[in-house]
Amino acid sequence: MAFLQEIDKLKSVSRATRVHGGRQENSAEHSWHLAMYALILSEHAPENVNRDRVIKMLLLHDLVEIDAGDAPIFGDYDAAALAAQEQAAATRLFGLLPSEQGEALRRLWDEFEANETADARFAKSLDRFQPPNQNLATGGGSWVEYNVSFAQLHEKVGRKIAAGAPKLWDWIAPKAKAFLDKL
Repeated sequence: MAFLQEIDKLKSVSRATRVHGGRQENSAEHSWHLAMYALILSEHAPENVNRDRVIKMLLLHDLVEIDAGDAPIFGDYDAAALAAQEQAAATRLFGLLPSEQGEALRRLWDEFEANETADARFAKSLDRFQPPNQNLATGGGSWVEYNVSFAQLHEKVGRKIAAGAPKLWDWIAPKAKAFLDKL
């Protein structure tokens, strides 16, 4: 119960991405939305991707933001310091669970972070695919705030999407390019 009460704090972590209506998305909403993306878009995953494992990863992946906060993909931050904060947060949060359960969830979180398995690559691609869709739906959202170019989007977001879900990148890239070229 301590873990379940603690993770409620994820609802208070704001992200740069906007939701319909213009307010900032919180990290709990983002995680739920990504789980739905995995459920609905799993047909676009490479063969042998386990949708249920991907959903679990996506529900867990941002819990560390309770302690470390959200670092916008186009923001300016120290990646090494953030990674250290996130590791410490994972140790603390998963440590609130019975050891066997906490260790199993920590392994899923670590797998997502390492981005080396097909499941993790697909999960990571969805994590990168959702914000551009939100930005397109909200008049540019964080792209406007961070003055993002298509080249930046491709470098920081597109490569990860293409690595785990190339069809999804092929679908959104021309839409994003057309939008960003008008900014």
